Amino acid sequence: MTLHIETPALLFGATSLILLAYTNRFLTIATIVRGLKKTYKEKQNNMILLEIKNLNLRLTLIRYMQMAGVLSLFLSVFAMMMLFLEQQVSSIYLFGLSLFSLLISLGLSFWEINISVDALRLHLSDLLEKEVK
Repeated sequence: MTLHIETPALLFGATSLILLAYTNRFLTIATIVRGLKKTYKEKQNNMILLEIKNLNLRLTLIRYMQMAGVLSLFLSVFAMMMLFLEQQVSSIYLFGLSLFSLLISLGLSFWEINISVDALRLHLSDLLEKEVK
């Protein structure tokens, strides 16, 4: 198998956009957590604590998603450098690791999205029960 320098470069655009999306998700959740903390100090509601716990898990997943995405980008650049130095075999392995790291990042993203959807369904369950009655 021969790897050309353009192949790892293809990940740059996709990985950069994914990292931007992850950062936006992180910032949104961080804003929500800050608001919920303020509300909890005023109301001392256990439901708010459960929401904060859920959001904390999501923040942790987003951190690992970002780390895996950055690692993927790093390994792609490293693979390109090895191709530049005419180290074909090591560049193939590095690029493979880069793809694996991106796959891990996307898998974590899938998990985080599922947690988000489940939390929203739980949050809306009381409204849906009222609608059915």
